[in-house]
Amino acid sequence: MINFKIQAQDWPILKLKLQRKYNRLTDEDLAFQEGQEDELLRRLAKRLHRNVDYVLFTLSKEMSDLNSNSL
Repeated sequence: MINFKIQAQDWPILKLKLQRKYNRLTDEDLAFQEGQEDELLRRLAKRLHRNVDYVLFTLSKEMSDLNSNSL
């Protein structure tokens, strides 16, 4: 289990940023409910052909400045 939390109010912005960065991700790939972060990380890692650590790093980086337009 990974100790990583996404707040429900932050998810729409984070989801949009991920869709812009990885345009091949579908709404199904990005389906998320609070408390199911581990499932999301594993699903994204599989879809992006990366490891969970990479996905965790990417999400953490994007969450650090949600108001930024940079990817």
